[in-house]
Amino acid sequence: MTLEGPARRLTIVVGENDTWHGRPLYTEIVHRAHAAGLAGASVFRGIEGFGASNHIHTTRILSLSEDLPVAVVIVDRAEPVHRFVDEVAPLVEEGLITLADVEVVRYVGRGS
Repeated sequence: MTLEGPARRLTIVVGENDTWHGRPLYTEIVHRAHAAGLAGASVFRGIEGFGASNHIHTTRILSLSEDLPVAVVIVDRAEPVHRFVDEVAPLVEEGLITLADVEVVRYVGRGS
């Protein structure tokens, strides 16, 4: 797949312990993105943060959290990203979903 120029970035922020039918929610999102044929998805684990609940989650030892924020970032063309948002939005009971216009400068895989 080639991807260059205008694109859309989907970011879904959920809790590390959020699940969907017994598996981590972020894993479910990544696997659905793969099945949908999207260009790629990455999961980033936060070391500290808070959201709508206003509760701070952190990796610091004195206040160690077991539910750190996790961000799933997906970049592809606008149309497939918007279709995918409609599929995964109902899975996110607590969290944040954002869309942003981006410019892909380089998208190259191993062996390309």
